[in-house]
Amino acid sequence: MAGILLHITSLPGSEENGDFGESAFRFVDFLSDSGIKIWQVLPLGPTMSDNSPYQSISAHAGNTELISLDEICKSDWIDCDFLKTKLGSLDVRLGSRKNQLLKIIFEQYKDQSTNDDKEQLETFVEDNDYWLADYSLFVACKTKYHQRGWADWPEDVAKRNTETISALKEELSDEINFVNFVQYVFFKQWLSLKHYANERNIQIFGDLPLFVSHDSADVWANPHLFKIDERGQPKFVAGVPPDYFSETGQRWGNPVYDWPAHEATGFSWWIERMKTQFILFDYVRIDHFRGLESYWEIPAEEETALIGLWCSAPGEKMLNAVKNAFHHDLPLIAEDLGDITPAVIALKEQFNLPGMKILQFAFGGNADNPYLPHNHEVNSVVYTGTHDNNTTLGWFSGLSNGEKALVYRYFGENHESIPELLIRCAFASVANLAIIPLQDCMSLGEKARMNVPGTLGNNWSWRFSWEDLDQPTVITQLRVLCQLYDR
Repeated sequence: MAGILLHITSLPGSEENGDFGESAFRFVDFLSDSGIKIWQVLPLGPTMSDNSPYQSISAHAGNTELISLDEICKSDWIDCDFLKTKLGSLDVRLGSRKNQLLKIIFEQYKDQSTNDDKEQLETFVEDNDYWLADYSLFVACKTKYHQRGWADWPEDVAKRNTETISALKEELSDEINFVNFVQYVFFKQWLSLKHYANERNIQIFGDLPLFVSHDSADVWANPHLFKIDERGQPKFVAGVPPDYFSETGQRWGNPVYDWPAHEATGFSWWIERMKTQFILFDYVRIDHFRGLESYWEIPAEEETALIGLWCSAPGEKMLNAVKNAFHHDLPLIAEDLGDITPAVIALKEQFNLPGMKILQFAFGGNADNPYLPHNHEVNSVVYTGTHDNNTTLGWFSGLSNGEKALVYRYFGENHESIPELLIRCAFASVANLAIIPLQDCMSLGEKARMNVPGTLGNNWSWRFSWEDLDQPTVITQLRVLCQLYDR
């Protein structure tokens, strides 16, 4: 099979970022016309101020900035003309434009929706109570306490005193009901889009960050499952040690799991987390899969990742618990990039999980480089590059003349242009799945890069336009490659 990597925010549209509206359905049609069978997206959770989909306030909830207002306006109960009159009264100090409009929409929903509409919302709230109750209260409290982190809330709230929480649920019921509503709309729109894709034989490939944010509903509601002190602060945080790419390593700052506590519950938190992911996606990539076997634990007071300790994680037990809970093979892909040990490889192979092969990593080192096409494995996913890489054209432009010559020498002096040469290589690989970022299909340079790891600003903001995408040419090229290499 072949797939295209494009996050929802990168879709065209009139809003600040792409959403589940017309362009999303049009993109599915584009994929279908191209013979593509997989659409890979990044995590869909609510983001923080840096807009990174890998730092979220919930392991379950959806990013409501992805909701399409145009799709909502197709509902019988909404007065779109009234909504338009409210555009001029929006105040940036009161939050995002979309969130303010969603609050107006919610008031119309309460007054004008049918009993059937209200029953669907009630059913959604009941079915998702295992995460939604904590999340909606968490968001309501974030509003009440001026967006401060939960560890800085009043102590009885931070520690979830039973009487205090009960009183807050009553006090904040309006905000809680609003959060429930927008999550209902998010899931309804996303699952409608997913159904549209599945009907056209296109499966959705999602992404699951291994760790969760400290300032999240998950940590607030389950502090016993993380290495958290009495003040609600992490004792240790996650990251990776120094390597070729960073002299001080990477200090991500996420709290690490208290794995014995998870094991004592039969890994129920993980089972619930996977339940949501399997609703949202057909396939799920586990980011930083290595952390399920061993993880780099950094004392929270350390400012870098220089000082830390490799700690064991019960990945085998956790994955077995998830597999037994769902009674089927796990539709998971392991992000196994970087310094991977034999134990991590064994864990991946034990559960028959595909790993990743990145062609941009292939042309450094020797002939035994695992990313070189002649070393690929059938049970793997090959990429020209990922969301964390430069575009293939940007990558190639940054190589020396000698490095460029090596790339062409590997392919038998085939001077087909870049990125077309690497795209063809990915399709020709023995890997079961080949995925190409849309930027490479469009032959875009470095300015179209999605993310530069370890940097802040100018990330996660790239969007394409239909005018810049030469659909007939790209569709023909992709369809020919799919047919030529039986993708």
